[in-house]
Amino acid sequence: MKILVLNCGSSSLKYKLFEMEGNEIMARGQADRIGLPDALFRHEVKGRKTFLNETPLKDHHEAVHTLLNFLVDGRRGILSDIHEIDGVGHRVVHGGEHFRTSVIVDPPTREALESTKKLAPLHNPPNLMGIDVCTRLIPDVPQVAVFDTAFHQTMPAYAYTYAIPYQYYMEDHVRRYGFHGISHRYVACRTAEILQHKIESLKIITCHLGAGSSLCAVAYGKSQDTSMGFTPVSGLVMGTRCGDIDPAVVAFLVEKEHISLPQTMDILNRKSGVLGISGISPDFRDLEKEAELGNERARLALMVYAYSVARGIGSLIPAAGGLDVLVFTAGIGEHSPQMRRRICAFLSWLSISLDEDKNIDGNGEREISAETALVKVLVVPTDEEKMIAQETRAVLQKY
Repeated sequence: MKILVLNCGSSSLKYKLFEMEGNEIMARGQADRIGLPDALFRHEVKGRKTFLNETPLKDHHEAVHTLLNFLVDGRRGILSDIHEIDGVGHRVVHGGEHFRTSVIVDPPTREALESTKKLAPLHNPPNLMGIDVCTRLIPDVPQVAVFDTAFHQTMPAYAYTYAIPYQYYMEDHVRRYGFHGISHRYVACRTAEILQHKIESLKIITCHLGAGSSLCAVAYGKSQDTSMGFTPVSGLVMGTRCGDIDPAVVAFLVEKEHISLPQTMDILNRKSGVLGISGISPDFRDLEKEAELGNERARLALMVYAYSVARGIGSLIPAAGGLDVLVFTAGIGEHSPQMRRRICAFLSWLSISLDEDKNIDGNGEREISAETALVKVLVVPTDEEKMIAQETRAVLQKY
C-alpha cells in the first residue's frame, strides 16, 4: 500500500510518499514560499540526487499539482501512474470535539470540517486547502484527515474543563484541546518499543520542544493531560508565543497601547516568547550564541524557557500518576544538549540526572540519563509523517 502524506502550511507544503509494506519512504520533499515568485521546491527520491527548483507557485493547487507531476515524471519520479497511490493522509491541526479519531474525508465530513477553521485560523485553512486540492486533482484517491488534537481526546473532563461559565463549553466548546498529538503519540509509542515495555505499563512525559512547544502526560498508553489549551498560544513559553499569562494582561495591553484585540493577539502569537524577551530572535541557536557572548537578555530568555518546561513537567506528574520516562523530541528537544541540561537541572529533585557525555554526543534515538537516575531520560526523534501514514492505512483498511 502506498500512502502520500501532506502537511500544508500557510505558505508551505511538506510531503512524504510511503510504501507501507516495506516501511519505506519512496519520495519526500517540501515547497516553500508558496504564493511568491521565488518559491522553492525540493524533491527527493530514494537513491537519486535531490532536485531543487525555484519556480513561481501561485497557490497550493499549483504546489500539489507540481508534486504529483514529479512523482510520475520519468526522470524525477518514482511512480508509473498517480493512481498507484492508495490514499492521501493530511495533517489537520484542530479537530474540535467532533473529530476524535482520523476519518475518511467524504462530502459531509468535509462540510463538517469547515467549522474547525475558527478554532485554528492560522493552521486549519491551509490544512483543509490541501484536502480540497487533492480531491480536485486525484478525485478517485481517498483522503484521510489525521488530527493533532485527537490523541488528547482521552483527557478526563477535570483536565480539559476551564473554570469559566459552563455555558461556554456547552454552547461554544470552549475547553482545553491540546496539540502536537501526532508527535506525542508517535514518541510515546516508540519510547515503549525502545525500552521493550508495553506502553500501558509506562508513565511517560513527552516534551515536543521546537518553535512551538508542548508537553504531554501519557499513562496507560493514553494522553492524560497536555500543556497547550484551546489554542496553540497557551502552555509553555515558545519561540514567538507567550504561553500561559494572566488573561488580564490582554486587557491591559489593549487599553495601554490603544490597539485592537486582533492586534494584541498578534503580539502574543508572533512577537512574544523568547523573541519578545530577548529582542533578538526566536531561533534558539541565535540565542545560545548571544548568551555565550554575554548578552543577558538572551541568557534570560533561555532560562525562562527552560524553567517554563521544567515547571510544566512537574505539573503533569499527577496526570501521569508518577514518572518513569522523560522524553525529548522535535527541533530543540532533539538537537540542543544545552537546553536539555538546563531543563533537567530544575528537576534533580525527581532523581532526574543526565549522563553528560551521552547528552552531548550521539544522534538519533538514545538514552541520556545517568545510570543512578530513577527516571530514564531519552531523546527520540519524532516522525509525524510516519504516524500519519500508519493512521491513514488503518482507516483505509476499515473503509
